[in-house]
Amino acid sequence: MPDNPTVIVIGAGHAGTEAAYAAANAGCDVALITLDPARVGVMSCNPAIGGLAKGQMVREIDALGGLMGLATDATGIMFRVLNTSKGAAVQSPRAQCDKHAYARAVQHLIAAHPRITTLAGTAERILLDDGRARAVVIASPEPELDGRTIRGDTVVLTTGTFMRGLMHTGESQTEGGRHGEAPARTISDTLRELGFELGRLKTGTPPRIQRGTIDWEQLEPQFGDTPPSPFSDLNDDNPDFPNLEQIECRITSTTPEAHEIIRANLHRAPMFSGQIESVGPRYCPSIED
Repeated sequence: MPDNPTVIVIGAGHAGTEAAYAAANAGCDVALITLDPARVGVMSCNPAIGGLAKGQMVREIDALGGLMGLATDATGIMFRVLNTSKGAAVQSPRAQCDKHAYARAVQHLIAAHPRITTLAGTAERILLDDGRARAVVIASPEPELDGRTIRGDTVVLTTGTFMRGLMHTGESQTEGGRHGEAPARTISDTLRELGFELGRLKTGTPPRIQRGTIDWEQLEPQFGDTPPSPFSDLNDDNPDFPNLEQIECRITSTTPEAHEIIRANLHRAPMFSGQIESVGPRYCPSIED
């Protein structure tokens, strides 16, 4: 890697990879620091890109030369424009992706860029020079990186759910950024020392259900658009789009029996027991709500 990268990016999820890719495309040498390079670009929650309001953001990212639209077009298994029965102002593109293929696509785009170097490790401290973030101290499983100070002109922090991450599964609590992955702890101490006020945001993740456990054929199908529309303008005339086999969704609903089970266990739900005190997105209600 260059001795003095222009930009240091901490975190390699959606935001971190876009920051690294944009900086590199602008001619900067980038050091991308992530806990596990094999998890770059992982879709950790709903394996979908776009949707109401979010779909417009993905299109804007693509117009600015980002990678999300390209990765989505390469790995989407269902493309659908939402709200087609309503006015154009509320219509929005959405794609369901093969989440494993999506991560591989993002990793390929990052690895293929000659100006991006991915470093395995945790950002332990951010160092200031004349009031500006100019360097990062790394803790790494790789001996040649562990304890090293990486210096640059700009530091971009995109830790997502990992910074002091705390996961709630029913009544149990586990530290982690994602299931099975450790949180980033020490960077919070650095931010507090620099005068930042720390708080918590929450998000909710629904359970995953194996398709083989569902009576699939009894459910109402919901098909994608024919023909599907790509997210990236670069694929408007691509004869190979879509790359993957397209799969329909199925629609189901809860029952009065399910409602009774939920009501009988509200006191065990973290959002209602007081176990979770942080705030979260208003558009993502839980089934208890």
